[in-house]
Order: sequence, then structure tokens, then C-alpha cells
Amino acid sequence: MACAVLLFISINAHAQESVINGKITDRNNNPLEHVIVKLQDSENFTETNQKGTFQIAAKLDEEALISHMNYKTKTITLTSDIIIVLEEVTIELNNIIVKANPFGDIAQSDIIYDDIKATTQPRNVSDLFKDIPGFGIQKRGAYASEPFFRAFKYEQLNVQYDGGMKILNACPNRMDPITTHVIPEEIERIEIIRGPFTVRFGQNYGGIINMVSKSSNNQKDGFSGNIETGFETNGSNFTTRGSLVYNKDKFDIELNGSYRNYGDYTDGNGTEVPSSFKSTDYSIKLGYNPADNQRLRFTWRQSFGKDIDHAGLMMDSPYDDSYLAGLDYKITDISNLISAFTFKGFYSYVDHLMTNEDRPSFKATEASSNVFATVYGGKTELTLTPSEKLNIFTGLDANFIAREGDRIRIVKIMNGNPLPEPMTKVDKIWQDSEVNDVGVFAEGKYKITDNTIVTAGLRSDFISTSINDPEQDFLDLYGVNGKIKDQSEVNLSGNLSLAYKVNQTEWQFAFGRGIRTASMIERYINHFNVGSDPYEYVGNPYLDPEINNQFEISVNQRFDQIEFGATVFYSFLNDYITAVVDESLPRKFMPTVPPVYAKRFVNVDKAMQTGFELFFNYHLTSSLSFLSDLSYTYGENKDFDEPLPQITPLTAHLSLNYDKEKYWFNFKSRLVDNQDRISETFKETETPGFATFDFSAGFKPLKGFTVGAAVLNIFDKAYYEHLNFSYKNSNILSGRIYEPGRNFTIYLNYNF
Repeated sequence: MACAVLLFISINAHAQESVINGKITDRNNNPLEHVIVKLQDSENFTETNQKGTFQIAAKLDEEALISHMNYKTKTITLTSDIIIVLEEVTIELNNIIVKANPFGDIAQSDIIYDDIKATTQPRNVSDLFKDIPGFGIQKRGAYASEPFFRAFKYEQLNVQYDGGMKILNACPNRMDPITTHVIPEEIERIEIIRGPFTVRFGQNYGGIINMVSKSSNNQKDGFSGNIETGFETNGSNFTTRGSLVYNKDKFDIELNGSYRNYGDYTDGNGTEVPSSFKSTDYSIKLGYNPADNQRLRFTWRQSFGKDIDHAGLMMDSPYDDSYLAGLDYKITDISNLISAFTFKGFYSYVDHLMTNEDRPSFKATEASSNVFATVYGGKTELTLTPSEKLNIFTGLDANFIAREGDRIRIVKIMNGNPLPEPMTKVDKIWQDSEVNDVGVFAEGKYKITDNTIVTAGLRSDFISTSINDPEQDFLDLYGVNGKIKDQSEVNLSGNLSLAYKVNQTEWQFAFGRGIRTASMIERYINHFNVGSDPYEYVGNPYLDPEINNQFEISVNQRFDQIEFGATVFYSFLNDYITAVVDESLPRKFMPTVPPVYAKRFVNVDKAMQTGFELFFNYHLTSSLSFLSDLSYTYGENKDFDEPLPQITPLTAHLSLNYDKEKYWFNFKSRLVDNQDRISETFKETETPGFATFDFSAGFKPLKGFTVGAAVLNIFDKAYYEHLNFSYKNSNILSGRIYEPGRNFTIYLNYNF
């Protein structure tokens, strides 16, 4: 590899590069600041200053990509003293990271997914997070996985699709999170707000993740689209996807379809891991521009999972289906005071079935759980511009969540003896529960100077929860006069940040107070396994909301060839929600099988988390780059004097990228330390460290056609992630899910 690096450096040393000067303006000849100028054949890029001018080391006649959030991206050929004119972009509806300030908040980031240069096939959207600093992925099979960030997980993260739409899991064991209901190749980028540093997009306790789909609104007139397909040897995994877009004048339509067929893979020890599934997805998007300053779009998508094996559970899924409908409208330039008005509405539904038909326990007891989740809501927002220096965002959003469904057990054998007549029992899982949230917010961005901006926001959430069909034992535990009283809360949150930029250095100090109401599982689950242990869990309708008071300091520095940055954070967590063994709650099902007591969700008075994320990138030449990052999170439950559970250990990513217009390669490694800070209460066990190495490469043999291939886990390492687990009373995998061993992949993509 060292020889290869020297060879590439030597080759590029002979290329005749010079400093290209240029200027970028809008159609009215106004200079545009913060426009990105990126060379097509490398990772080298620069940014325009306040005068709209830029300098970049490049060859004459080399192609560059010119991009800015508010203007159409274009490809140009560089010449001396070039002047580039950009056209305003058509109204976007999917974003949550809006750069109304003169430079982006460091606490926010865009992660671009380039499926054109893809060399592997993501099982679901969660795979796109695996190389992002601070993130881990919890996996309960090849189908069901979702991102964790720092010490935050599940509802502690606000995960949404296209700027506000949501699909929530129906399964209490989270075998069907939102990441299983979205086509990975349909995602253009992932927007991340790292912490409770905005109040504009719903409850924000630990951060916001917005999965942004590709936009048909910026395509060329007429028909366009793509076809892509991939294959992996480890599991004989096959995927194919196609899209077709039609744009004409004010109207556009986009059709997407995807099919996946995954088999059981083998880990580095050669052990087969049950992980097969099939899924079929499609989506339709209809867009219409009533005027140049207006955009209307309707979205409809369905996802159908089938024959899903869950390595992490004692049951599998014959099917997992979801439906999502959304309506968006935005109008800009309404008046001197009102610069924009947006509306978003959506409805989603999940129908999820779990059975033990192919498991050993089926001989004694047939079990099936058909569960349903419904979410609907929306958002309205006004953007006010009282002055050139001030932007104010104010509005209202709402999410209404309902879940229902039972587990049906047909007991055929009891105490080792066949029953003359099987007994049928019905266990209420969700107890027909609801959690509703209506929030009002206001957030302002004020440009103090050309280099300094302050952001401040306030939010109030009005929460109501109810249980409409409680099980009798749950009613006996919490009821008063034969009824469990509906609960209501009013939660106040806010954020304040100061950002400063001079030359190529950016600083940001941020504080956020995020509040999260207890989830439906934490409130209303009744004697059900939802943890990594064999305990039955019991909800608590009277939980207080969690509070996260978080401080964060970030700095980014850029030079000609080097860029680096660091983020340090600290959180005071009050009323942290966890589950503890309650000896007043005996086990309900199989009461003589240890553990004989259940766990109950409770509030913990004090907890904390702290840590850092670092990155260092060195662009050796215009085509060859070394990229690296390091992240670590430390969490502590102060009341229990033990670590917080389920935290990704110290993790580093190292990669060497070579990128030309017609071909590219990437050699990367992931280094993960052992995790010996474990929660005894959560029944965690220590996880050994590991290192994995991957190599991928691709080329463009024809216009619009790319071929990518990869070798993943080159050395066939047998390892498992700390966040992965199968249930301790499962007869599979002894409580751990090992990751795939060596895997060869190929991916083909054709755009037209």
C-alpha cells in the first residue's frame, strides 16, 4: 500500500496545476458567498468569500462542481479569471438544515450518500451511519437495525424522513424501526443535528436525524432515471432498484421501486447466522409548482417485508408492511417581512406479525403477535425577516401516535405433558395506547457581525397520553377506582448558540435543553421481553419526562491540504428513564423460570454523558486523500453508580481514497476498542475490541454506467458489536449476534 501511495504521488507531481481565480454571482450580478467549488476528479475544494471570489489549485480546463444550497448545482470547465453565474434553486421541501445564517452551524452536518459510486448494497438505511463519528448501529438481524448516537437511542433520537414524516415501530422489540421502511438507495443525504440545539423539528432530546430522499424537482426536463443492482457472496444477497423521473414545466413525477432478497450469512468462524429476508418497496412522488415561488408535492410509499428471520429474538416475521402518505407545500418571498411559509402533513401505518412457527418452542406453545402502529401529524412554519441580519422561524407541529395488538398463545404442552385440549390465551401487548404531542416554537438567527451569529430558540410541548384497553393486572397495579387516569405534561425546552468564523477557522459554543416524554413502551408495556435480558418488563404510566441539559464546543480548521476539527460535549441528564428489578412484581409467564421477578421502568434522578469527536483529513494531491476520525462517549448513572448502558466504545475510522472522474478506490479500516464500562443493571457483558479492513473500487466504462466492487472484512474477522444482542433466553447465538465474515460484492448502476 505504501508503494501505491508513492506511485500516485509521483504521477500527480507531473500534472501541471496552477492557481485558478474566479468569481461567482447570481443573475443580478450580486456576489455569492459560501459557494463550494469542488474539482470533479478529486476531493479538493474551496469556498467563495464575501466578494464571491475564489482561488483553487487546479489544471486549466479541469471540470469543477459548483454548489450552494440556495442555487442550482452546475458543472463548469475552469479557465483563468472565470465568472460563473448561478440560478436560484427550485424550492426544496425535505431539508431541516437550512443555512439561513452566513455559515453553517458546526453542530449540524450533511452526510452525502453517493449511490452512483456505490460498491456495496446497504441492507437498510442504518448501514449508512456506520462510518459517521459518534454513531453505532444496533442490529437484531440483517433486517432490523437502527442508529445509536453517543449515549442516546430509540425515542431519545428524533428520526424522521424528508423533513418531518415518521414511521414508528409496531413491534415492541423494535424489529421494524423507520430504517426498515425506507429504500437506502433512495436517500440522497442524511442531515444530523448533534444535540438539542434546535426547537423547530419536534421533541429534541439527544439529536435529530433527517433522511432526505432524492429530489425530482431539480432534474432536467423530460425523462430520466436509473437502474442499479448488486450481489454479495456472503448470504447470496441480491438487490435491484429502479427509478423513473419525468419533468415538464411546472409538473414532475418520480417513481421508485426496489427488491431485496437476503440469505443467512456466515460469521468469521463459519457459523451461520439466521438473517434472511425479502423486501419490496415502491414510492410515488407528484410535484407541482403553481408559481416560481411555490411548491406542492404529494408522497406515497409502501414497504413489504417478508419471511424475516430475527437472529436476536425467539420469533420471526412472516411479514412487515408499512404505508406512508405525505403532503408538502411551501411558498417563498411573500412580503418584505414574511420570507416563507411551509406546511407538511403525513400519515403512516405499520402492520407487523411475529410468530415462533419455525422455532423449537412451537412444539409446546404456538405464539403469534400481530401489532399495529399509526402515526399522523404535521407542521406549519413561518419564516420572518424583520431585517437583513435577523431570521425568525415560528410555528406549530404535532405527532399523534397510537399502537394496538395482542399476542395469541396456543398452549399444547404444560409441565412436559401434552394437554388433552390446547388452551388459547390472549396477552395485550400495547393495551390500545396513545401518546400525543402538540408543540409550538420560535427560533431566531441574528447576524451580529459578518463573522458572528447567535441562534436562540424556545419550545413548548403539550403532551397527552392514554390507555384504552388495559390488562387486568396492569389496571390493578396502576388504576384508581377501576381506571388508569390519562396523563398530561407541558414541557419547556430551548437552545442558545454562538458561532464565529474568521478566515478558515470556525468556532461554536452551544447549549440546549431537550425534554423527551416517556415512550409508549416505557409507559404501557406489560410483562413483555424488550431488553437484552430474560426479564419481563412492565411500564409505568406516571413517569416524568427526561431532561438533557447539554453543552458543546466545536472547532473546525481548514488549510490548503489539511482540515481538522473537534467537538467536546457534556450533558446533565435528569429524570433519566431506565428499568430496574422490582421484587413486588413476580414474573407473569412461566413464573417458576428464573428470573422470577419483572423489571419496572423508573426515573433516575441524575445521570451524565460526556465525550468527543475528532477528525483529521489530509489531501495529499487533488485525487488522493487520507481521512480519519475518532469518537468516544462516557456515560454514568449517578444514582446507581454504574455506567449508562448500550454505549459504543472508542471507535476510529481510517481511509485512503483515490478519486478520478473515471475510476476510484477506497481502502478503509474500522478500529473499535473493547467496552469494559458496562451496566450491571442492564445485564450487559464486556465486549472485546476488533479491527476490520475493507477495500472497494469502481470505474465508469461508459457514459452513465458505473461498476463497483468490494471485499469487506478482508481478513475474515469473527467479531460482534457491543450494541448487538440476542435475548439471553434465546437458544440462538448465546446472547450475541456476530457480524458477517469475508464478503465479496459487486454493484452496477446505470443513469439515463
